[in-house]
Amino acid sequence: MTKTILHIDASARLAGSTTRQLTSRIVEKLGGDVIRRDLTDALPQINEGWVNANFTPADQRSEAQEHALALSDALVDEIKAADVIVIGAPVYNFGVPAALKAWIDLIARAGLTFAYTENGPKGLLEGKRAVIALATGGTPVGSEIDFASGYLRHIMGFIGISDVDIIAADQVMADAEKAVTGAHAQIDALAA
Repeated sequence: MTKTILHIDASARLAGSTTRQLTSRIVEKLGGDVIRRDLTDALPQINEGWVNANFTPADQRSEAQEHALALSDALVDEIKAADVIVIGAPVYNFGVPAALKAWIDLIARAGLTFAYTENGPKGLLEGKRAVIALATGGTPVGSEIDFASGYLRHIMGFIGISDVDIIAADQVMADAEKAVTGAHAQIDALAA
């Protein structure tokens, strides 16, 4: 059975992006049908209208509220359709790019990708896998100043995706060749 991959790139750079290079290689290695989502043209930030629409029961939403949620609904449909989510996440100022944070805000939806239970939130997207390609200029991935990898792993778990691989090309500004070669070795070791 052919798997479906949701391929997300969040780098502001179209050319010369380490994470774009890595995600392309990951998608090629994993193989399958690909849904492509490039966040270069930033997604809108959630606002009061979006929040109000989101908390209105679906069968009671106005046309304007349905319109406010249309993009979010499409993004949720993409992640639900995927077996594997491949995310390219450069680290900007110790965190994820604003465009990736906007995507997260638009897909983390109570009742669609997670549910509130008496035992706390429960992710609804179980059985999926995420492969996250991180590139940093100077931050060592896994260090006390790495706020991106733990956040992304947590968000994936929050929506039910506990099978998460981090491919790290960290400290690129210190030794780009070593960082990229190491990330390629991690990709080679990934199970397809």
